[in-house]
Amino acid sequence: MQQKPRLGWTRCLGILAIGVLVLSGVAWSAAEGAVTSTTFAMVRTAGLPVNCVPNGKATVKIVSNGPTETMTVSVSGLRPNTDYDFFVIQQPAAPFGMSWYQGDIVTGATGSKSQNFIGRFSVETFVVAPGSVPAPVVHPNGPFPDASQNPVTAPVHMFHLGLWFNSPADAVKAGCPNVTTPFNGTHNAGPQVLNTHNFGNLNGPLRQIQP
Repeated sequence: MQQKPRLGWTRCLGILAIGVLVLSGVAWSAAEGAVTSTTFAMVRTAGLPVNCVPNGKATVKIVSNGPTETMTVSVSGLRPNTDYDFFVIQQPAAPFGMSWYQGDIVTGATGSKSQNFIGRFSVETFVVAPGSVPAPVVHPNGPFPDASQNPVTAPVHMFHLGLWFNSPADAVKAGCPNVTTPFNGTHNAGPQVLNTHNFGNLNGPLRQIQP
């Protein structure tokens, strides 16, 4: 019986190396595609009265641009022609932890709006204060006056999102609680209406993006 020719060591190592590179490339491509974009839902804040924006919701899409991310927030079922305040937050529900004022979303006549934000919305979203220093006091009065000095904190990641009524009066008109919170530029906002409590407290949706 004629024996099949044996492969030389050099050829065997070459074939093995090619196979490893191919498999690595496939794994890298799959991982890259899985972490550079995501789409998820924001839901009504737990505990709101049943008649408080009962159909309120949002769809959020995040796409990594490398140094930054583009986040598109599309809300619907909210009170029409109303200003809302959008925050990146540490945890979805009270007491929320660290919070960052990202911007406003103003609904149209149908209670819907799509708003784009550009920033760092990924596993690297965090706040840090290595030391305590004086802070500007812009709003000294009201229920939530500005702090004159910051607290010291190690890096704290913020992976959740929240949406608040810009005023308690707007909240009441929508059948929502008449409460005042610090979640707007003048620290006299209304209650939260949407958040990302559909994710675990320590596993917010921004964590999915790996830049």
